[in-house]
Amino acid sequence: MGNSSRRAGRSLAVACIGVMTLATACGGSAGSAGSDGDAVVLEFQQWWEPELPDGMLRGLVDQFEEENPGVTVELLSGPYASTKEQITAGAASGTMSDVVGLDGAWVDELVDQGAISDLSALMADAGYDDADLASQVQVDGATYMIPVANFAYMMFTNDDLLSQAGVDAPPQTREEFAAAAEAVASSDAGASGWVLPLSLEVPNGVQNDVMSWAWASGGSMLEDGQPDLTGPAVTSAVDFVQELSDDGVLAPGTANLKEQDKVEEFTNGRVAMMIDSLAHINLIRESDPDLAFSISAVPAEEGYTGERGITYASWGVGVSETSEHPEEAWRLVEFLLGEQANGELATAANAFPGNTRSVPDYVEGDPAYQQAFDVWNAGTPVNEFVGLPVAETLMRDFGEQLQRQLQGEQTTEATLEQAQQAWSEEF
Repeated sequence: MGNSSRRAGRSLAVACIGVMTLATACGGSAGSAGSDGDAVVLEFQQWWEPELPDGMLRGLVDQFEEENPGVTVELLSGPYASTKEQITAGAASGTMSDVVGLDGAWVDELVDQGAISDLSALMADAGYDDADLASQVQVDGATYMIPVANFAYMMFTNDDLLSQAGVDAPPQTREEFAAAAEAVASSDAGASGWVLPLSLEVPNGVQNDVMSWAWASGGSMLEDGQPDLTGPAVTSAVDFVQELSDDGVLAPGTANLKEQDKVEEFTNGRVAMMIDSLAHINLIRESDPDLAFSISAVPAEEGYTGERGITYASWGVGVSETSEHPEEAWRLVEFLLGEQANGELATAANAFPGNTRSVPDYVEGDPAYQQAFDVWNAGTPVNEFVGLPVAETLMRDFGEQLQRQLQGEQTTEATLEQAQQAWSEEF
């Protein structure tokens, strides 16, 4: 079957998340506990550990090791960007870690490469009942990634910077946002109004920081499953980004900034507003315990009265196709999705759990999480990139054109026409 035909037959099976109750890796470690009695060392590569409280993930893994004598887990941890690079390199060389943290945007390409295992088959072999899983990411009817924790992307605002600029509350509309950003940029605080990361190396800023503006107002970048970048929703969002750039409110270095740079700029008080994942609440607090910030919905177009679309991403988990220990690797995945462990992980990460039976023990009275939870309850989760063919390539195609526009080389119309053509070829 040809590649395009194969993709046409794919489906993304993501159960409604809803409002729940609430170092290059070298895979194939020696040994096989549980089968021939030898010790097993599983490599688990992810970006989660640096974003969780110190020792949290190691503590969960220690518990897994206690429950699975003879199995040792080596955590290979790093920032999101470097983890993606190492997983990509491991997929190409056949040296991927046994268990890997996954972003839904990576799944299609990794399946194409034959790099990640069919989890449906592993679940069947283990007799696992998946009824309690909040969602699964599937290709051709088979599961390749299971979200362990789900994160909404919302608006973070520096309360002090806004106050110093005469803004008394987080903006609710695009008009209010533009005014607030300009007020901060023109104040004596020495800060920018908004930070937009558009690095082509890690192009997820297109998803999280650009398309969020369209989704927040009920818009879509697709029509009948095909690209619709030249339609009114995306056109309006890109026009708004251009307006902010023309107003001089963007943090310097947009073309080279990555997500971790955005968080650093916000935490250090160099920018007043950013669209970011709730996963970074702990990181921000650890970096600056005195920083006063609020969380709100991404502002909508003036006059929009429908539900806000809330961009979300997941900490997903998968198993390497080249792992010599798929049974033990699945046992680690199953443990992370267990009711108790998943609840603890979601609590530590301020996330929505992957197991619908898990009840996170969120800190009572935590204003940041309460604000986010209220927004989540009132909105609709959306991420149209999940499950698309070569999702990161699509983001990069779009980012290349948007960079050209922000550098004054072309109009919004030209940007979206060029991106539409590139996306149509990929589809």
